[in-house]
Amino acid sequence: MDDFLRAGLAIFNAGEFHAAHDAWEDQWLTLDHDTEDERFLHGLIQFTAVVYHAQHANWGGIRGLAESSVSYLDGLPADYRGVNVGAVRSYLDAVRHDPEHVERVAPPRLTHEGVVLFPGNLDFDASTVAALVLADEFGYDEWVVENGIEFARADLESGDEGSSFITLVMDFVRDAENRGLIFQRLQGHVEKRDARERDVDGLFE
Repeated sequence: MDDFLRAGLAIFNAGEFHAAHDAWEDQWLTLDHDTEDERFLHGLIQFTAVVYHAQHANWGGIRGLAESSVSYLDGLPADYRGVNVGAVRSYLDAVRHDPEHVERVAPPRLTHEGVVLFPGNLDFDASTVAALVLADEFGYDEWVVENGIEFARADLESGDEGSSFITLVMDFVRDAENRGLIFQRLQGHVEKRDARERDVDGLFE
């Protein structure tokens, strides 16, 4: 779960509140109902929804989400799986009693083992999760990103740690300002390598 967890935390802290939940949702759906991990991820997902809806001043929706999110996180340690659940719970508790609290107080940054994660803090594996989430969120061709990740993994396994695919996948996550340009470069590399591999595919069968 750690790669998905860290990816979502970093995306949230980068201000992409809607996208953040996607990093956790697939993991959450695989978990048994009412386990600690299931309640933890369910609570975080609803917390991100609170923050997202606060941007649109949907006070009724915010109050209900804050109440249900607190109920999911209730009983978990304040530092569950390294995440500052206690701070999240305190914020949500204030919001459910006064929804306009979201206008006066910013939501807490999400920490992992005491560190506020941003996309630049993610390792390669967590970056691959974030790359797919961000591609979906912003409408980039997921085939390109998926294949870029596949080629990056293949290069890592062959010992090519200086692979352009590794760099481009991680830069796609880290550099929001230049994401479009980075995607174009990744697309060019992916299409070139895909064509090369198809050229030789089946020659020796």
